[in-house]
This record gives sequence, C-alpha cells and structure tokens, in this order.
Amino acid sequence: MRNLGIVALCAALGGCVSTNETIAFRASPQQQAMMRDGQPALVSRQKNSLVLVRPASRQLQVNGRPVFVVGINNVGKQPTEFRVAQVEAIQHVGGSDFGMQIVTFEMLQQEEKNRQVAAAILTGVAVAANSYGASNAGRGTYTTPSGRTGTFYSPTAAVIAQNNAAIQNEAMVAATVETGQRNMAALEQTVIKDNTLMPGEWYGGQLHIAPPTDQAGGQKSYTIVITVGQDRHVVDVNQGPAGT
Repeated sequence: MRNLGIVALCAALGGCVSTNETIAFRASPQQQAMMRDGQPALVSRQKNSLVLVRPASRQLQVNGRPVFVVGINNVGKQPTEFRVAQVEAIQHVGGSDFGMQIVTFEMLQQEEKNRQVAAAILTGVAVAANSYGASNAGRGTYTTPSGRTGTFYSPTAAVIAQNNAAIQNEAMVAATVETGQRNMAALEQTVIKDNTLMPGEWYGGQLHIAPPTDQAGGQKSYTIVITVGQDRHVVDVNQGPAGT
C-alpha cells in the first residue's frame, strides 16, 4: 500500500525525478547487443578487430560522466594500433550533432593530483588545529571556596595530549598519502590508454566520456566511434532514466 501511495504521488506531481540512468545499445550490421552478467553489452566485429563495450556500472549518475569498459581483440594477422586520441563521441540532439570530450588517462591523472593537493591543504589545516589544541593542554583555571581564582599547568597532561596529537597527525597524513597512491594506482590499472595489439591479443580498460547534455530528464542519444587500426567501430548508445 505504501508503494502504491508513492507511485500515485509521483503521478500526481508529474513524475518523480530519477537520480540514476541506464544504458542501452542499438546494434547495427556486424554488431550484436547482448546481456553480460545482467548488464547490456555490445559486440562489434570488423575485418581485423573485435570490440566489446559495456557500462562500467549498472547505473549512471544523472549528469555524471558515462564510463564504459572497452575490450579490443586483434583478430588480424598483423599488429594493429589503438589510440585514445582517435576515439570520438558525438551526441545527437534534434537533428544536430555535438562533440563530447573523451576524458583521457592524463586528464584523470591531473584531476587526481589536484584533488590530492586540496586534500593535503585540508589535512594541513586539521594537523595545525590539532597541534594548537595540544599545545594548550594541561592548562586550566581554578576557583577556591573563598572566591579566589587562578591558573594551573600540568606538564604530564600536556605531554600526554601532545603525544596523542602527534599520533593522530601522523595517521591523518598517512591516510591522505595512502588514499592518493591508491587512487593513482587504480587509474593506472583501469583506464584505457594507447596500445599496440599483437595478433590474437586482447586489450581494454575504462573509457571516460564527458557528460551528455541534459535533455530535460529525457533520453539522451550519442555515438562512440572506436578506431582500431583501419577498422571503425560505431557504437550507438541510448542513455535515459532508470526503469524506462
């Protein structure tokens, strides 16, 4: 009954806004749309290469970057080249086409470096505040029954507080550094880059694309062109609210 009430409320308000979107592929000749582990996927076959594309996650955040996992197989008899600079993405809006930026490994790496700088600044502020608080530890005031007031200082309490602050500061700095190193390693391992594929070799990784222009919450249509050697794999994508 509660769920029915929510549905009725959504209908009365003109529809609930979804915060997630899903992907669907439109297969053309020499392509096959399929499901892989519950996710949509597309296989494109050309003369000397085979390309497999699927979303990197089951749902995409609205206005977020679409991320695809791309697998490339050299089925030819000669080495072939894949270059990220040759990948294109074009959004189709009302009969017009608009380019979508391919977010390269180098761009993502620079974003992560910028994030690390910001995190280091925030960590530095926290460390400074922690150290300042510890430097004033052990100091306090007192009031006697007769109403006389004064101050006192406990060296033992100050040493304990300063030692605790040093341990906490070291842990904060170490966590910031570790997170940055882990993020950099993840980018290195997962994001697709330029590569020469030998005959029979598979290569792949994540392809990040700038967000398509919002269509008032409706479906977005775009094409990804993946060039492998002389082969062009044209992947048509529909992206829209989850559940539609």
